[in-house]
Amino acid sequence: MKNLIIHTPEGFRDLYGGEIIRKKDLMGAVRSVFKDFGYDDIETPAVEYFDVFGNEVGTTPSNELYKFFDRDGNTLVLRPDFTPSVARAVAMHFPPTALPLRLCYAGNTYVNSQEYQLHLKEQTQMGVELIGDGSAEADAEILSLTCNALKEAGLTDFQVSVGDNNYFRALAEDSGLAPDRLEEIRRLISNKNFFGVGELLESEHIPSSIRDAFIRLPKLFGGTDTLDEAEAYAINDGAAASVKRLREIGRCTDESGCSRYISYDFGLLSKFNYYTGMIFSAYTYGTGEPIAKGGRYDRLLAHFGTDAPAVGVGFTIDQLMNAISRQKPRERRS
Repeated sequence: MKNLIIHTPEGFRDLYGGEIIRKKDLMGAVRSVFKDFGYDDIETPAVEYFDVFGNEVGTTPSNELYKFFDRDGNTLVLRPDFTPSVARAVAMHFPPTALPLRLCYAGNTYVNSQEYQLHLKEQTQMGVELIGDGSAEADAEILSLTCNALKEAGLTDFQVSVGDNNYFRALAEDSGLAPDRLEEIRRLISNKNFFGVGELLESEHIPSSIRDAFIRLPKLFGGTDTLDEAEAYAINDGAAASVKRLREIGRCTDESGCSRYISYDFGLLSKFNYYTGMIFSAYTYGTGEPIAKGGRYDRLLAHFGTDAPAVGVGFTIDQLMNAISRQKPRERRS
């Protein structure tokens, strides 16, 4: 008899016993915050058509997708990300008169990353999407929900780094640089490699004001004074508008009482091209990866036929569990 395979594929794992109990308990705590904020459940399939996550959408790179074919020859994928799936579902099932919508979800995502030693290929994600509200108040609501969910999970020490994709894009549009060079600059800035940014730009003929701003971006993070410095480097109206928007969001987070957890980071740039404004990542000690990520994506729904602004956040439950187990935080309140 052929020997049975008794281990999981690389990047996948089994859960059982106390670990699965803790995970369900954690998910229940996070979900309770979603409900407190008025979000309704939505469930999308784990399998979607390839076009839902194709290059035009600006989501996970094609080579990191789990792809296969149905009997009619259509290319299908295991979802790597919930946001495009929810956007597709809203365009299909909800008329514009139903907006704004507050929707929440929970399920597994699948990314065929080569870095499986650091990243599970199957991860549980929970999150919310606020669709049909383009205001700074909506952005602040998502930030407030994020902070409340992390506190309900048991964390007391965490930071939410907030940036704006449009600041970098405004600089990029005036730079005249080729798309491949801009992508390399984006990667270097995301890695906080200001030396690399400077070296790359040495051979490029661009205005000194733009060069100085690009080089400064990896260092442009901290408290509210960071907004003042970012404003000084805002060489066009688009960059200035990004700073103004973050100030408005900051005033709203002050009112919600979560400003103590908020910092600003203009070097925070997402590889997901569908983000159009505010983006953010939440961190805590005990894990080197974000425990939550989100942002504004005002053009994504138009790809599926519904033109509506939107903003959301996704919590990586596996990373959150790892952080909690290392921190041994206070007991969650009953």
